Amino acid sequence: MGVSKRIRQMKRYRKITSILARNGIGFFSNKIGLEEKFFFHKEHPPKSTGRRIRLVLEELGTTFIKLGQIASTRPDLIPPEIINELKELQDQVPQFTYDEAVQILEEELGNSIDNLFRQFSETPIAAASIGQVHKAILQDGTKVAVKIQRPNIYALIETDLEIIADLARIAENTWAWAKQYHLREIVDELAKGLLTELNYGIEARNMERFFEHNKALGYVVIPSVYWDYSTKKVLTMDYIEGIKLSDHQRLDEAGIDRELLAERLAYTIFYQILEVGHFHADPHPGNVLALQDGRIVLLDFGMVGQLSSYTKKNFTSFVIALRNKSTKGIIRAISDLGMIPENVDIKKLTADVEEMRDKYYDIPLKEVSVGEVINDLFIIAFRHNIRIPSELTLLGKSLMTMEGVVVSLDPSFSVFDVAEPFGRKLFLDKLKPWKIVKSVAEEIPEYFASIKDIPLTVKQFMGIIRKGKVEVEFTSPQLDLLIKKMDRFSNQIAFSIVLLALSIVMVGLIIGVALSGVQTVLWKFPIIEIGFSIAMLMVAWLIYSIFRSGRF
Repeated sequence: MGVSKRIRQMKRYRKITSILARNGIGFFSNKIGLEEKFFFHKEHPPKSTGRRIRLVLEELGTTFIKLGQIASTRPDLIPPEIINELKELQDQVPQFTYDEAVQILEEELGNSIDNLFRQFSETPIAAASIGQVHKAILQDGTKVAVKIQRPNIYALIETDLEIIADLARIAENTWAWAKQYHLREIVDELAKGLLTELNYGIEARNMERFFEHNKALGYVVIPSVYWDYSTKKVLTMDYIEGIKLSDHQRLDEAGIDRELLAERLAYTIFYQILEVGHFHADPHPGNVLALQDGRIVLLDFGMVGQLSSYTKKNFTSFVIALRNKSTKGIIRAISDLGMIPENVDIKKLTADVEEMRDKYYDIPLKEVSVGEVINDLFIIAFRHNIRIPSELTLLGKSLMTMEGVVVSLDPSFSVFDVAEPFGRKLFLDKLKPWKIVKSVAEEIPEYFASIKDIPLTVKQFMGIIRKGKVEVEFTSPQLDLLIKKMDRFSNQIAFSIVLLALSIVMVGLIIGVALSGVQTVLWKFPIIEIGFSIAMLMVAWLIYSIFRSGRF
């Protein structure tokens, strides 16, 4: 590490320790050794832990504020009382000067501002901790919004992240809870999200992806990106004038139907999540505008969510289980997502899920709050040390933020009225025969791999027994039942393989007949028709067996 970088870190450590002490968290700096190192310790009248943390983060500046805002989306990891304070974090930072903005623009775009723009506003129209936005006009007369990153912000954030990672390491070595919650992994995850926001190139690509994905809706507007005027530190896009969804008075004066806006925003977010798998993670009123014709404009794509096909599949199972009020289905879906720790008390977890299920059992869906359901799930997750994948917490944040906006637009609006058709479609899609066959076919390689490993595993195990390193005594009063189940399982695998092979042969015959023009008969028998009938009977039997087993 360079001397100048080390000096910068030491100064930052000193400031962090001083702020911790001044806000009554001197016990923290004392516990991890900072108080002895920098000779700071001071107690103030007691405040709640959450309030202390919020005041500390706001005073420490950009990096800590942004990390706190990202952390506020993780109620599965952080207690509710602290989450509520983190949600109040504000980016109250001064604007940087016009001269600084011009210098960054010219360095990044490689040309003078007079050659780049016909007009460029000296005063920004918006400012935040990472950057600020100026209104401008290109030489061809196009109105644009130019987002410029704050000077030297990357170096500051990089230094802060190194310090935070160091503090997380010390905390894990000091406190059992920090190690239990894998504090360093959490910090790494939050840091990754923050560094992503610093790269405007990523945001620009997100905008283009959202433009393509949302074209089918017809009423969603995404600003176009001007790549010749954009870099990692500068983002130039269409300037679109609209009305913020929180400005109800202007919406009413413009004659815009607020109920229609609420329905369109809710449908858009569910469409992005359940159809596309790529969604806006922060649809708060400042990031959504309304146009005179009722269309909605989505802005700020620094924080977006992406659901992998595996996560989307299991989230679908979770939605279906929640819709059917199935406790076992909910727990199975959570387990399939890999979130339940090995040491969880499954009885207590089941009891908590059943309590949540009973809470909404007899209530019509249109009277249920999505935000309340998600919040209850996060409380259960925190209580049982269940770490939810980051993409699902972003999903939860997106849904809760969206619901808050649409309910403010139309207090009688029910998000579940929009969600219900999506849930029904997901349920019916899962019952389609070809999807069931495809799912079984995808598992066949796993079965073969497991079977292939059995001889080696048995050989290794027998070697251990021969060396006398283990004594085995195996008794089971239900051994015959177990063998029968294993035999039935192997028969089902064989049946699936035969069905897959028959399907491949049938496809080959159909393609061959189509190319050659030969009649579909062999020895006066209509082979393709007969084979197709047999295949359909086997598919019907397979579906019947799956439902009968109760393991669908």
